[in-house]
Amino acid sequence: MTAQLFRIEPAMPPHMYKTYAMVSPLSTHARQATCEEVGCDQYRQGWRVHVEALAPDLVHAARTSGRRYREEHVAEGQTYLVFEAGQPCFKASTHRAPIGRPPLYLVRDGDYRGNPRGTKARLHATADHWVEDFAEHQQALADEIKKG
Repeated sequence: MTAQLFRIEPAMPPHMYKTYAMVSPLSTHARQATCEEVGCDQYRQGWRVHVEALAPDLVHAARTSGRRYREEHVAEGQTYLVFEAGQPCFKASTHRAPIGRPPLYLVRDGDYRGNPRGTKARLHATADHWVEDFAEHQQALADEIKKG
């Protein structure tokens, strides 16, 4: 069961909102990393694979992966390949580590419902400029509220 996201229903249409975000896309802000670098639990503790729960081609891939394992037969229909700690897990190619690049400071028109005007996001050069934009926007909202 997946949890439902709770959102307060917005009082205005999406074009009346701005969304401020700091983002660090994997493609520009991370590099491939080893299991050891990311503290991978499977690397540190080892792992096991339930043979009968896998398709034959995946069992073959696990057995011929070059990783050290032992076969453990627990009961009928419960055979496991037990991989020892200290070797790359099967998801090692997906591990990523940050490269230390500062995030991108974005301001988009609209909210989670979208950007109905289709305007391009504004990319601020520094966090200070992004914070200043945010403060000016808040002040403009406060001024509008004061007007009534």
